[in-house]
Amino acid sequence: MRVVDLIRRKRDSGELTREEIEQLISAYTKGDVPDYQMSAWLMAVVLRGMSRQETAALTEAMLHSGQVLDFSGLVGRKVDKHSTGGVGDKTSLVIAPIVAAGGLKVPMISGRGLGHSGGTLDKLESIPGFNVNLCLLDFERVLATCGCALIGQTAEIAPADKKIYALRDVTGTVESPALICASIMSKKLAEGIDALVLDVKTGSGAFMKNIEDAANLAELLVETGKRMGKQVVALLTDMSQPLGHTAGNAMEVVESIEVLSGAGPADLRELCLELAAWMFLLGERVKTPDDGKKLSSDLIASGQAREKFREIVGLQGGDVGVVDDPRRLKRARQTLDVASPSEGFIAATQCEQLGIACVVLGGGREKKDDTIDPAVGLEFHKRIGDAVERSEPLCTLHYNSETRLEEARRLVETAYQIEPEKPKSIPPLIHRVIGA
Repeated sequence: MRVVDLIRRKRDSGELTREEIEQLISAYTKGDVPDYQMSAWLMAVVLRGMSRQETAALTEAMLHSGQVLDFSGLVGRKVDKHSTGGVGDKTSLVIAPIVAAGGLKVPMISGRGLGHSGGTLDKLESIPGFNVNLCLLDFERVLATCGCALIGQTAEIAPADKKIYALRDVTGTVESPALICASIMSKKLAEGIDALVLDVKTGSGAFMKNIEDAANLAELLVETGKRMGKQVVALLTDMSQPLGHTAGNAMEVVESIEVLSGAGPADLRELCLELAAWMFLLGERVKTPDDGKKLSSDLIASGQAREKFREIVGLQGGDVGVVDDPRRLKRARQTLDVASPSEGFIAATQCEQLGIACVVLGGGREKKDDTIDPAVGLEFHKRIGDAVERSEPLCTLHYNSETRLEEARRLVETAYQIEPEKPKSIPPLIHRVIGA
């Protein structure tokens, strides 16, 4: 196999065989294919696409590049959730403890920030001491003890995806349905789960900005999971504006704790209840999604979900004190308000720009070896449809360095579209459910 031939064929819209895809992924995982060649192949995939057969072959090659876990010895259904990512999307930190508190097992293998989108692992690591790098033995121990464990990919789990994921983040090769599907499903199917709930984002802050493209991705993910014998449902949800009031790792942990305490932003709370409801349904814990929402609400109201989060944090080495006092988390030293240039109504946001602004402040990575500042981020004051006065704050930047502050400020200021009249419609939080 000559890698350059595979690059050329995909560049010219050709189709690769299952064997060629398996050989390419195996060779790259072993280090026999350099990053620059894999980057070229990934870009060809982004530009030319992959067939359903190629996507299935890629998913299976990445899945079997490492170990597939078996938790059949643990009592209870194993259910996970995955989001395709966006700005301010911290739902995993809320949903995992809710569902574990409700009696299901949640073996959650998550990722880091990708492009403008934040990562669950980066948020968790803003909690002092929290270890997302558990070995598989400790992963199973924590899962058996409290019903949930949240880790990153180990050397044993889908190692091909771990390498490719980091490469895509910094080579402009994120927005491909085939690559997104293979990345998500190879990790999730390696977890030994019975069922999976997918949160597929659409809108200006999503990787799939067009609702038809997002629906196609959702159908591809559901089809891939069901082909491999799993129960899968995908919720098509809105990312035309940030989810919740903050973007930034420590700030999003604070907001997650607020929701687990019965407060927090209404949109974040509602989406978490809906996703948890479907997890309870696929986990055979309830009969209907409405029953699942009620169970989720009850688990928050009783304090059980918050207590479960405390237990998870403690078992994974984190400072449990942050659950009661989020001020123990790192906070940025300085803030800057971005004011509205005119009066009117928020008609739309370029949500991806807001995510990029967070990265520019140090809240994400632009190169593979970049260090994240957990304290920095954005605090959003206005949502689509809200009235705004001239010079009223739209967003507050929380920062520690002025090096690229002006760049971040410009990104935020130009992300808001302000019109004289209130928009006639506001995008729904949940567009539809696929695969139910």
